[in-house]
Amino acid sequence: MNIPDDFVHYKTTPLFTKNNIPKLFLFEHNTKAGVFGKICVSFGRLTFYGFSERRGSIEKEFVILAGEHAISPPEYWHKVEFLTDDTEFKVEFYAHKDSDTVKQNLSERNE
Repeated sequence: MNIPDDFVHYKTTPLFTKNNIPKLFLFEHNTKAGVFGKICVSFGRLTFYGFSERRGSIEKEFVILAGEHAISPPEYWHKVEFLTDDTEFKVEFYAHKDSDTVKQNLSERNE
């Protein structure tokens, strides 16, 4: 899956490890409407689980290795699981270049 060309990067999480990962990421959650999440693994290995619906069955399961990434589309239920104790990853968020999400986040950077 690719992020559409007219979407731009507007925010990045801190680097997450087993010690600082928000618990939300380890349980089913979704990306908000109009936003793609790019999960970028910098060290170790992470399993991505995608669900057909909230509390639904797993429809996607794959391992993301260091140096690789996976894309979670808007409003898609998913979770991640650490496969090594030293895994590190971040999430980059993308939205349409003309969206309110981008306008709000970029204006916050300039204040």
